[in-house]
Amino acid sequence: MINRELIRLKVIQLVYAHFQNSGKSLETAEKELAFSLQKSYELYKFLLNLLVEVRQFAERKADSLSARAARMGNEIDKTVGELRIAQNKLLLKLEENNALRDFREHRLQWEEEPTFVKKLYTAFTDSDIYGLYIAKEDYSFAADREVIRKLYKTYVCENEDFEPLLEEHCLYWNDDKDVIDTFVLKTIRRFKAESGPDQELLPAFSSDEDEEFAGTLFRETLLRSDEMQELMRDNVKNWSYDRLALMDAIIMQTALTEILTFPDIPLNVSINEYLDIAKVYSTPRSTGYINGFLDAVVKKLHKENKLLKTTNK
Repeated sequence: MINRELIRLKVIQLVYAHFQNSGKSLETAEKELAFSLQKSYELYKFLLNLLVEVRQFAERKADSLSARAARMGNEIDKTVGELRIAQNKLLLKLEENNALRDFREHRLQWEEEPTFVKKLYTAFTDSDIYGLYIAKEDYSFAADREVIRKLYKTYVCENEDFEPLLEEHCLYWNDDKDVIDTFVLKTIRRFKAESGPDQELLPAFSSDEDEEFAGTLFRETLLRSDEMQELMRDNVKNWSYDRLALMDAIIMQTALTEILTFPDIPLNVSINEYLDIAKVYSTPRSTGYINGFLDAVVKKLHKENKLLKTTNK
């Protein structure tokens, strides 16, 4: 699940933190990287369990409505939002999933955030997406899964209310959410009507190679920092290296480390990934400068036969 996009972002963040607090040992820094990546995987399960908590909230409301209707001798409307969310087949599958159940028993639970859950539930049930779902009266597994996918994409992704909440619970989470949201949506699509409690979630890492990539990139970026900084000083044009913004310098240093350490990763992949990080975490002018710098260094390394791979690989 933890892909190289997220790994590069984590490495940049922790390299930045390392240089801000240079007293840390390499071993301590590596443990912090492992812990940070573990927290990313916990966020994935935390967000999936948010959907479980929304269903449970709906069930409690439905039970309350049913009890009130019974007292008054009425029948509850079977199309009301509470009942349809409570009986949503995808949400029931998530609730019975053993991996998510184990997480709820041993980690932070959404029941500690009742106001947030209620607000999200209200957004779900008041939406046009949900209204159309109710109007169609198609409550098949496929329809139940699709409405939850659409609701998640619309009201959980890009939801600004998550920022303070996630920051309160874990400092590592805010920068992760955009990437983790894509994995939650992928997981929703993976569940089938026949999925049982043992349905596998996405693994922490897509492959052993990605886990190894994370450790190697971080370690080499720190160990080769003097070498990369010297390379950068020799190639900075129209600007003193010491006047570079720290984030720009770290992005370029990490990018160069990756380019020189991983011969199987195409140059254009490495460069574009770090330019995307610069767009979010650096200044508006940084992307163009970093792009020009990396292009110039790569050309020089090619000329000196120190780099054999090409950008069009």
